[in-house]
Amino acid sequence: MIKANYPTDKFQDIQTPFYYYDLDVLRTTLDEVNLQSKKSDFHVHYAMKANVNESVLAVIKEAGLGADCVSGGEVEAAIKAGIAPSKVVFAGVGKADWEINLGLDNDIFCFNVESIPELEVINELAAAKGKVAKVALRINPNVSANTHHYITTGLSENKFGINMSELDKVVDLFPTLANVQLIGIHFHIGSQITDMTSFQGLCVRVNEIQDYFVARNISLQHINVGGGLGINYEHPNHFPIPDFEAYFKIFRDHLVLRPNQTLHFELGRAVVAQCGSLISKVLYIKEGTSKKFAILDAGFTDLIRPALYQAYHLIENLSSDAAIEPYDIVGPICESSDTFAKEFNLNQTKRGDIIAIRSAGAYGEIMASQYNLRKLPKGYTSDQLK
Repeated sequence: MIKANYPTDKFQDIQTPFYYYDLDVLRTTLDEVNLQSKKSDFHVHYAMKANVNESVLAVIKEAGLGADCVSGGEVEAAIKAGIAPSKVVFAGVGKADWEINLGLDNDIFCFNVESIPELEVINELAAAKGKVAKVALRINPNVSANTHHYITTGLSENKFGINMSELDKVVDLFPTLANVQLIGIHFHIGSQITDMTSFQGLCVRVNEIQDYFVARNISLQHINVGGGLGINYEHPNHFPIPDFEAYFKIFRDHLVLRPNQTLHFELGRAVVAQCGSLISKVLYIKEGTSKKFAILDAGFTDLIRPALYQAYHLIENLSSDAAIEPYDIVGPICESSDTFAKEFNLNQTKRGDIIAIRSAGAYGEIMASQYNLRKLPKGYTSDQLK
């Protein structure tokens, strides 16, 4: 068990709400990612959409990970953080021309292409620059991720990727496109996946799809299986690091690489979620007719996951060791959905207590908004607060 180490004495002097990142947890997580992935020379790209806090990115860059980007802004942030463009992959169903040109100008490793129109536009823009863009086809394997329907991405009914029924048409187009080079295929079936059989199912489909390309005499240099590995939101102290050993072993045992092929991963949540917490203060304890409300100064503008996905986060009162009581833990936003948890057991809570909402390092600070004209939360790290 790794218990979160909060410098609560320093918290008293910082305006809440804010994000706190334990960089020791992050570094330990990255050490494990590298230990397990390098057993088979797997290549890991950090999914930038999870968190782009500059201090967090600096640690990830030092660990040697590449970057998985889904916008031009993320490409810029990755390069600013010092991640080599040769390690940057760029996905997304709606890449704007300026974003594609940004990738071309920086000679990024690969565009993960999701439609025929996108492929044609990349070819056109690359031709204008006298360049050849390296691309991978994002293919929908139609494998269920057994996760929340908002974060399932690999089914034929999703907006993402190219369906198998379209593959002949796409492949037949390449000989007519002089400024794109097909170097691989890309998959991503969803997020917060804790059922490892989903990844095993993905391996089976990738093997079958590889046979399709072999039959067409097409040689692929790279296979990218995306990310999606989940974390334990219920017990972040007992399970601060996902089971990367079992995760990478699934692909080592079940995915058949062809000679000289490399295997790539795009991990985000599994890397950064457990190192981050949203720190808030209690504004009021409101007595209802049959329950108590703990009203925080943090709301869904700071952490939207519970309102958007009905997501669970462990919540702790860092100021109290008193007896446990149930509370509805809510924020100040003028929406009934601004609720972090209902009937949640906290140590007896009062105005001014410091609350930690755990496992918030992924899709927390990055998704914050200024609805109700609220200020965006700042981020602080354990290194800064020593």
